[in-house]
Amino acid sequence: MTRILLITGGTSAGSLHTAALRTVARSAPADLTATLYDGLRTLPAFVPGEQPVPEAVARLRAEVDAAQALLFSTPEYAGSLPGSLKNLLDWLVDGGDLNGRPAAWLSVAAPGQDESALTALQTALSYGNARLLRPACIRVPLDPAAVDAQGLVTDPQLHRAGQDILAALVRSAAAPRPRAQPSWQAYSSVFPVVMRRDASTPRGWRAPS
Repeated sequence: MTRILLITGGTSAGSLHTAALRTVARSAPADLTATLYDGLRTLPAFVPGEQPVPEAVARLRAEVDAAQALLFSTPEYAGSLPGSLKNLLDWLVDGGDLNGRPAAWLSVAAPGQDESALTALQTALSYGNARLLRPACIRVPLDPAAVDAQGLVTDPQLHRAGQDILAALVRSAAAPRPRAQPSWQAYSSVFPVVMRRDASTPRGWRAPS
């Protein structure tokens, strides 16, 4: 059974990014285990080469090691990644935990609101030698009103996009890991986008050919 770890950069209880990943995890097919990582707020500050690593970091690395692929969703703060998510990535890069591992991101922000964060995320993933899957990186702009009382997103566009992302990650996880180190600069800056007719009605998105 393929295991995918979902990592949010949102730290607030009502984070839209966390709700989106929670929804993707709930809608995963029966032959796939999608787990939402919940230890972001308790990770200690990164200390290069620290040994032994703190228990929370050891648990994070164990969860990443048990997963065949990673899916991220993050807000943008001060023109970059939230510090807590960058801290998590620093620990993983330092430990070599991202090496060759397929990864993708799910954006729930409108175009122009998180490009700097996504660029920073891709840069960190490239330093860790993760394998970014461009076709699986999808933008589905969401309104906070789309989150119900259970913390799940009701927008059907997200459900369909989430299923496609998971399917792409599963296919990549089954393929042999390449030996060559990828370069984030080779990745296209044009990503699949779900455009909206207005503030509440999304149009359908199309995967790139």
